Amino acid sequence: MIAHSILDLAPVTVGGDVAQTFHNTLDLARHAEELGYRRYWLAEHHNMPGIASAATAVLIGHVAGGTTSIRVGSGGIMLPNHSPLQVAEAFGTLASLYPGRIDLGLGRAPGTDQATAKALRRYFSSAEAFPRDVAELLGYFAPAAPGQAVRAVPGAGIEVPVWLLGSSLFSATLAARLGLPFAFASHFAPDAMDDALAIYRREFTPSVAWPKPYVMLALNVVAAADDALARYLFTTQQQAFVTLRRGQPGLVPPPIDDIEAFWTPMEKRGVEHALACAAVGSPATVRRAIADFVARHRPDELMLTANIFDHAARRESFALAAEACRQLTP
Repeated sequence: MIAHSILDLAPVTVGGDVAQTFHNTLDLARHAEELGYRRYWLAEHHNMPGIASAATAVLIGHVAGGTTSIRVGSGGIMLPNHSPLQVAEAFGTLASLYPGRIDLGLGRAPGTDQATAKALRRYFSSAEAFPRDVAELLGYFAPAAPGQAVRAVPGAGIEVPVWLLGSSLFSATLAARLGLPFAFASHFAPDAMDDALAIYRREFTPSVAWPKPYVMLALNVVAAADDALARYLFTTQQQAFVTLRRGQPGLVPPPIDDIEAFWTPMEKRGVEHALACAAVGSPATVRRAIADFVARHRPDELMLTANIFDHAARRESFALAAEACRQLTP
């Protein structure tokens, strides 16, 4: 079996609302726990009508409080939007409430547009300080030294595994240098995946917590009774990517029968390229696709994500995907 986890973007669907989204998120997390998923991560986005995980740490607490054993974390917290001290305090609090179950994944992008970044009182230039901010954050989780002027309370001396997330060579290099686990955003930006993994594995410096490199790769998975139904369900995510690239992000749309009538040939090429890392189809089709992906890239863990409109279909898709992962050798 290969370790498998879930990335949930807390989708707000057409005809739904945020309260229903949060109900579905907790329901899916409990379902994932029963299915043997290792982690359940939520991602920070702002000013996105179809994504309700802006207050990521709050939602992590909601999920951790409603489950018992699955690890819950961020995939990720966009560090340029926050001070390292505030992140350490928030996740120190979560780790104190739910010991041994909280992960902190960190991203370098703002996760939003420039106007929203300004509204957050942070700026895109903050991303340039990312290595320094990561080091500062790691320092707050270390045991407090005598006379230390600023401490994270809670946070100091609390074990919170820190991951670096990325879609480029930058975070791969930094994760290797710091001896941290690395998660690559192959579910929407696969271009630099092979080069990033090669750099990370080649340049990894062992740390106390991580004596060897550990790679998690994200993969879109839509599994259903047959290939045709899965492709139909996948049109939800395809539409969402098109509208985002048109500068018109909205609620998560229902699937459609004819995706070809929805997008232009250029949009189709762009979306298919962005979503190239995907396993879409029947249980047998998905099992083969996941096996091929694992054989080619050799991840230590998979982070599965699925933007499926119908909640029951989403639950079923993750159940079928879990079964496929259980049949694989890492």
